[in-house]
Amino acid sequence: MAPESQRSFLLRHLDLPATLVDADAGAALVRRARREAAELLATEGYFSPQIDARADAAEALAIVVAPGPLTRVARIDIEFLGDLAAAEGEMAERRERLRAAWSLKAGAAFRSADWQAAKAALLADAAATDHAAARIVSSRADVDPERAEVQLAVTLDSGPAYRFGALAITGLRRYDAALVAGLAPFAPGEPYRRAALLEFQSRLQNSPWFGAVTIEAVPTAAAETIPVRVTLAEAPAQRVGFGLGYGTNSGARGEFNYRHHDFLGRAWDLNSGLRLEERRQSLSAELGLLADARGYRPSFGAQLETSDIQGLVSTRQVLGVARSRNAGRIETRLGLEWQREELRTAGAAAERKRALTLDWRWIRRAADDALNPRRGNVVELRLGGAAQRLLSDRDFVRSHLRVQQWWPLGAADSLMLRGEAGYTAAVARSGIPQDYLFRAGGAQSVRGYAYQSLGVRAGNAVVGGRALLAGALEYTHWLDGPWGAAFFVDAGDAADSWREIKPAAGVGAGARWKSPVGPLALDLARGTRGGRWHLHFALMVAF
Repeated sequence: MAPESQRSFLLRHLDLPATLVDADAGAALVRRARREAAELLATEGYFSPQIDARADAAEALAIVVAPGPLTRVARIDIEFLGDLAAAEGEMAERRERLRAAWSLKAGAAFRSADWQAAKAALLADAAATDHAAARIVSSRADVDPERAEVQLAVTLDSGPAYRFGALAITGLRRYDAALVAGLAPFAPGEPYRRAALLEFQSRLQNSPWFGAVTIEAVPTAAAETIPVRVTLAEAPAQRVGFGLGYGTNSGARGEFNYRHHDFLGRAWDLNSGLRLEERRQSLSAELGLLADARGYRPSFGAQLETSDIQGLVSTRQVLGVARSRNAGRIETRLGLEWQREELRTAGAAAERKRALTLDWRWIRRAADDALNPRRGNVVELRLGGAAQRLLSDRDFVRSHLRVQQWWPLGAADSLMLRGEAGYTAAVARSGIPQDYLFRAGGAQSVRGYAYQSLGVRAGNAVVGGRALLAGALEYTHWLDGPWGAAFFVDAGDAADSWREIKPAAGVGAGARWKSPVGPLALDLARGTRGGRWHLHFALMVAF
């Protein structure tokens, strides 16, 4: 018997038999139970508990616990040795930042797990910049059980300030070492930064040239430079892929992809593909060149696409050049694209459009898991436009914002909120390609409605409008194993102006399966506009 929080804690961690064999065994077990219960309670900050353990008449072990007062931190002293102990200047500021970041503050409950975590965080913060060999040389917790207080003291020896040494690269056969060195976000002689090593590893792993990457940077007492050892396994230079799939947005699909990661022997990345869907077909090719010293990668691309969606038949040809960069959580892209489009609707003459657009895209991905997120968010902002004087049929400026946020609920469940808004500023939508207008409906948009069925009605077809508002709220409950159930409400619409938007709502539920490439969703939703039911099947990954 004990207060509920301590009772559940002791039940989880005390490993004692429920019944006794004989009196002698019972006496030994009672002593063991008192000792182990006191040790466990001390890890939670209870250093003066009253514990009564005894064997009752039924030969069962009974433990009665009064935990006593919770011990709290009275004072924390953090001292430094080594280069970080310099009297003035930058080192003094860093010492104060490290002390301010200490997580186990005065007045906090003293738990062993929190004490160890605070020391680990202090060491990690100190070693992140310059002081790669930092170590904690002493730590002490002086407990006063009578006053339920603890005095903490930690001494950290930073060692010397280190700098990056030369790169030592092994495993290259096809590529030049300069390719690897060009991806490093640091140069020999620069101050050591752990974040730079992690960024270097991320760049190598995300590149198409290497299948396995290992980076080691071990400081030594003999020198104040750290050589960076890079061990690589090159990926195949050419890859051919085939795929079959189905989604309720575009129907059945088949695709063929060919990639050459060492095109013309220059480590250029050629990516080409043919995609055949029931409602859309496309042929594309993109050539990515090497990134510059700041990580910006130029590319050139072309695409031919035809589609027949909601009565609108379109054919478009695209040529483009872009510069993109992935830096941690942030992805940016600036592109110049020329597009020619031909639209046909039933009973109407073909309409031809052309535009030379400058388009900027910014994405921040801050989710805990890219494939199965439960916490965090993804934000995307796009701005672009064209001028009639520059090979375009219409002056326009397009803006589009999308936000997706997750919150964990309980041990495994999650709540997701998605919202998007877009607007294309122009005198009229005529002359603007569909890529720079908006439609809504379907999976990953407004469920309960057919794919891109929410927009501007033009005869028997639905075409893009200049304004968009859409959102979704979804609760997912995960069962045992990879299966889950989701309940959601969506709403949104696209129109030619904000005043004309009349959000259409959809409500429904669906099944989720955690596949290796992200959650597969099978949803059944009813749209309030028209009252029809729609089945949606899609891969529900963060955009």
